[in-house]
Amino acid sequence: MSVDENDFFRRATLQICSSLEIETAMWRAINCLKGFMPADEMYLHLYESDLGALRTIAGATAEVGRKMDSLTPLPPEFHNRVAEFTGTDFVNEPEAEPGFQFMLRYYGRPDTSALIQLLEVAGEKLGALVLLAERKDRFTQEHVRLFSLLKEPFAIALSNTLKHQEILRLKNLLADDNRYLHRELLRLSGDEIIGAESGLREVMAMVRQVAPLGSPVLLLGETGVGKDVIANAIHYSSPRKDGPFVKLNCGAIPETLLDSELFGHEKGAFTGALSRKRGRFERADQGTLFLDEIGELPPQAQVRMLRVLQYKEIERVGGTNPISLDIRLVAATNRNLEEMVKAKQFREDLWFRLNVFPISIPPLRERRKDIPALVRHFVQRKSLELRHPALPTLAPGAIDRLMVYPWPGNVRELENVIERALIVSKGTPLAFNDLAGGKQAANMSNAFDIAGVPLTLDEAVCRHIRQVLEMTGGKVHGKNGAAEVLGINPSTLRNRMNRLGISYGRSFSLPRRAAGR
Repeated sequence: MSVDENDFFRRATLQICSSLEIETAMWRAINCLKGFMPADEMYLHLYESDLGALRTIAGATAEVGRKMDSLTPLPPEFHNRVAEFTGTDFVNEPEAEPGFQFMLRYYGRPDTSALIQLLEVAGEKLGALVLLAERKDRFTQEHVRLFSLLKEPFAIALSNTLKHQEILRLKNLLADDNRYLHRELLRLSGDEIIGAESGLREVMAMVRQVAPLGSPVLLLGETGVGKDVIANAIHYSSPRKDGPFVKLNCGAIPETLLDSELFGHEKGAFTGALSRKRGRFERADQGTLFLDEIGELPPQAQVRMLRVLQYKEIERVGGTNPISLDIRLVAATNRNLEEMVKAKQFREDLWFRLNVFPISIPPLRERRKDIPALVRHFVQRKSLELRHPALPTLAPGAIDRLMVYPWPGNVRELENVIERALIVSKGTPLAFNDLAGGKQAANMSNAFDIAGVPLTLDEAVCRHIRQVLEMTGGKVHGKNGAAEVLGINPSTLRNRMNRLGISYGRSFSLPRRAAGR
């Protein structure tokens, strides 16, 4: 019985074009086709010539349509077949066609009949539509004729779907960029530089010197001194202030993901790379890239970083085309890179590239006159974040306690102390009696001697380190060691212990006070 082509075409096309979700359209189409020919399964593939593979993006049976994303490398003979293929293939005996035999084995259907239709728009080969029926010899020339009528509707549906997906991808990319920039702006909005005219005066003078230029800057200082705040100041004081400011903590990214995070990747570059991704370097084009904890970069990443600094271009993972960039690099570390170079832990040539304009940021204990202003700033900001109805007052002696504390965690520790005090105060004046979260509550009494006379700064620091060492059983480095408790590098702690005359091991000594004190 002959089928009315116009009726078939109209009914099938209505189903094919009924949804931008291609899996839904295929599910509706296969149910329509079942009334005219054998139709058990249908698959839609994109031909990716650059990868030499077919990417399966959707499949359907009479029961369900589903999205798919699987990549199948193709044998050489299939490439030639695709290049020559222009019509509808009729494969009742798959063993007679090596290329399609490979595909049917891939489906797990070696004894299956297949109709294969190449889809193209304006001469561009987009992919292929495959209709499968169980057992051999299921399709006739009449089925081939009817199926070939659907070439254009399916090609248009696929083209529309790909354009729709591209719009969604760009929309998601824009939303991701907006979220990223919004988070950065929210963070930046509270990062007023306290001490710019006092404890950080020399630092800010250097920032004003280098900001208008494009030279790399290396920020040096202990953890928590505010290196990110100074990096912000450099960017927003520079001609690049309207460009992006992109930050990456080199110590927070697993080594296996570092290349992708820094340089981006192409679609299909590795398992899970379902789409192209821009890396931090590319995001920072025309702006500033801030690499925090640069000393944590593994050796291979140091080599690639050096190449980027030399040639001002990158290649995405899986890509072959160089991408030229115009970025300003600001790096930061709390480690001694010069000592790391001597120990062969950091590349000397990379250090030379980064160390063009080093800026050392003093720890909080060396800029104690900034503490009152920092306290006011953080109390106002944290009260707003915690939705306190009114600004709390400070208890008598509160500032004095903060002024004599050694602040191993620097400004970051001060911020945390203030937030903790606001949480537990319940409307009472802030006293800061628990400066280290319960671990060192008794230490503040040690800021004074038995007669109530304040200790010198070195004596107070020495006593604090000694008590931490007693708490850790003399352990300086490693898990739960004194360096970890104090939040500083173990070598920094040892140097300070040597200077203060604190012995190692389980026997500690505290320098005696001068007679008459």
